[in-house]
Amino acid sequence: MAPYKALYGRQCQSPVGWFEPGEARLLDTDLVRGALEKVKLIQNLLRTEQSRQKSYANRKVRDVAYMVGEKVFLRVSPMKGVMRFGKKDKLSSRHNGPFEVLKRIGEVAYKLALPSSVSGVHPMFHVSMLRKYYGDPSHILDFNTV
Repeated sequence: MAPYKALYGRQCQSPVGWFEPGEARLLDTDLVRGALEKVKLIQNLLRTEQSRQKSYANRKVRDVAYMVGEKVFLRVSPMKGVMRFGKKDKLSSRHNGPFEVLKRIGEVAYKLALPSSVSGVHPMFHVSMLRKYYGDPSHILDFNTV
């Protein structure tokens, strides 16, 4: 509901149309008291809505920090016709890596050690694009036996 409509019961953009021409009204205490009550009601509704939105946003926030030398996966979204990390379109994986963290830049940015095959990609990424790599010895392939 628009603030003017909530306060005065009608849709107005400017105070010009609030009173009829030739009508002289004196502002009494009831009108002022009513307006103040409406303002307090609107403030309370805004406060409750703000806290609701904050609770929704706080559910998605996760504090993640990576140490220098740790391995992380890099999340990339496939774009039609753009070739990243060797494959394009739907065949490209969502997470590539693991890559080593070289340096932490600020609170939420990290510089990764990318291979020379993807030299066209900038090496700094936001923390939201990274996922922690949990090493598993069974994942390591011995290329001599292949």
